[in-house]
Amino acid sequence: MKERYYLVREDILPEAVIKTLQVKQLLAAGDVKTVHEATLQVGLSRSAFYKYKDGIHPLNQMEREEIVTISFDLEHRSGILSQVLSLIAGSGGNVLTINQSIPLQGRANVVISVETSRLTEELDKMLKALQDIPGVKKIQIVGQG
Repeated sequence: MKERYYLVREDILPEAVIKTLQVKQLLAAGDVKTVHEATLQVGLSRSAFYKYKDGIHPLNQMEREEIVTISFDLEHRSGILSQVLSLIAGSGGNVLTINQSIPLQGRANVVISVETSRLTEELDKMLKALQDIPGVKKIQIVGQG
């Protein structure tokens, strides 16, 4: 199921959600060392923080943190990985990491982490185009965040 996001004005959010964001900002800035300290400082229970922490992000942070990790099974042939990387770059993706296994039985597993905040097309379309590259045998998203 695809996650859905909404752009909501701060003044209509419940107080616990706003305070959760304040706790996250205190922790990120290093102003406090623990969740306990931060929740005490803003007046929020730790249980409320843990309930909402993965669902609230500043808009500018969401734009920076769009990363998808994709696992590929590629035929062991010259140029296939190059085509994959070229298509990702041509779609506006920024490759962050590449991990490749030694080819066994004519195939290699390659895991690529891609920043997707500047994609020029939907992720699903890029994945379909990657799957259509001759020599790409299997493609699977193994992480997203």
